[in-house]
Amino acid sequence: MNALPREQPVREFLLSEALKFVRTVGRLPGIRRIALVGSLLTDKPEPKDIDLLVTVEAGCDLAPLAAAGRKLKGRAQGWNRGADIFLADPEGRYIGRTCNWRECAPGIRLACKAQHCGKRHFLNDDLQVVKLSSELTLSPLLELWPSTISRAALPRDVEAVLVKPLVKSKRTEKADDA
Repeated sequence: MNALPREQPVREFLLSEALKFVRTVGRLPGIRRIALVGSLLTDKPEPKDIDLLVTVEAGCDLAPLAAAGRKLKGRAQGWNRGADIFLADPEGRYIGRTCNWRECAPGIRLACKAQHCGKRHFLNDDLQVVKLSSELTLSPLLELWPSTISRAALPRDVEAVLVKPLVKSKRTEKADDA
């Protein structure tokens, strides 16, 4: 397991893992936006999970995104925490979460709560279990990629561990492109 030393605060660990996820997933085709949502945007000292909202194009292959989500969840579980990768379409409608299973097809898992299991591979459209508001999907408090946009005051650790490194890497990318 690649978990960081336990002396590290759980918030810092979760934010560091969110940063890794954004850097990985931001390179995937069909990804329009990645935002942080949930308890990490508060000062809650012991958040239970990382919640990310990813906006995807209609034809986006969700397999690599789901794989990145499973890796994130696995690392978080090493700290007795979780992770959710919520999905929205380009119009800002919540469409579900990434599938937790490595194999995604109808009938493989009796525990699958997707309404249309396998119709779109690796889309867990369990809208009867979880539903995000259009307010959240259209205007999340913190957009991380492709632009960093904050719509609220952020906790200091979110700024230091997540936002500043992303902004710095975007500046470096722009300088390299020039």
